[in-house]
Amino acid sequence: MSERLSLLLPVWAGDRPDFLTDAFRSSVDAQTRRPDQVVIVRDGPVPAALAERIAELAASSPVPVDVVELEHNVGLGPALDAGLAACRHDVVARMDADDISLPQRFAVQMPVIESGVDVVGSGLLEFGDDPDEVVGARTVPTDPTEIIRRARFATPFNHPTVVYRRPLVTGVGGYGDFAKMEDYLLWAKLILADARVANVAEPLVKYRVGAGAYARRGGFALLRAEVALQGRFRALGFTTRAQYVRNVVVRGGYRLVPEGLRRSAYRRVIAPYRR
Repeated sequence: MSERLSLLLPVWAGDRPDFLTDAFRSSVDAQTRRPDQVVIVRDGPVPAALAERIAELAASSPVPVDVVELEHNVGLGPALDAGLAACRHDVVARMDADDISLPQRFAVQMPVIESGVDVVGSGLLEFGDDPDEVVGARTVPTDPTEIIRRARFATPFNHPTVVYRRPLVTGVGGYGDFAKMEDYLLWAKLILADARVANVAEPLVKYRVGAGAYARRGGFALLRAEVALQGRFRALGFTTRAQYVRNVVVRGGYRLVPEGLRRSAYRRVIAPYRR
């Protein structure tokens, strides 16, 4: 049975109009199976050039576009929750404003959802300045048991690649306001709610790795967020005491090591990676 799809795309003041155009066009115009609706969430005020580009994309889109304009910048989690409320369809795909969807993305993922799965992600390709120059790939577990096992230590999905069922996501409270870790917390809540999970090994999104990408994954702010997340996992019963200690030591320590070592640890331990 064919289901209808909403695309959820948040935008904030720091996004570039040209990157947004690539993200939008690749996820809508270029798709072999297009979404049926796009929801762009403008998370607070944006520069005039970016506002103009949002309006241009909405006006020229081959599918209906709803723009949710938030008065203040509220952060990714609350912005996504506002966008979910504007989605007309029960199946929602995530997309970031600086990444690129491959043309077959929804043609591959939607049949998985239509088979009865609640959330499906995929592998992704990393690129720097040129989308055609791939610098690596992030792999994902594809067996549901392995996805659930992996989730106790690291996020089992690449967030910009996921497609999920909106009623289940809103039913567990949505993303909430848990800065920097809102997606990982959502996966844990979905797994605890017995969501049927899946990943497609095939990379379906190109992920932009800009300067400072690994620097931003470290520091005391990320350490505090990590410890708070692990405490939340323990309170939910998502992890055991031993898993909590392991995660605080390994994942927390990862936030404090030098950037070069952090890059290596991320690609070897936190997010499996291949060239």
